Amino acid sequence: MGGKRKSLEKKKPDVSKELEGLDIAINSLGEIQSTYDVDKINEFLDIHVEDKKLKNKGFSEEEDNL
Repeated sequence: MGGKRKSLEKKKPDVSKELEGLDIAINSLGEIQSTYDVDKINEFLDIHVEDKKLKNKGFSEEEDNL
């Protein structure tokens, strides 16, 4: 009754051209290791991902620029 298992090949995910070469892994101690600086990743996320918590607070864009 055993079926064949699908091969567990390590496939690279599709990523934005801005983050090409990004590789993230977790070592045996549970530490996150990355090929990119955390600040660079955060800048990318600030530009491309909307913060849902701030969206519902009712802040205007003028208040953000203060």
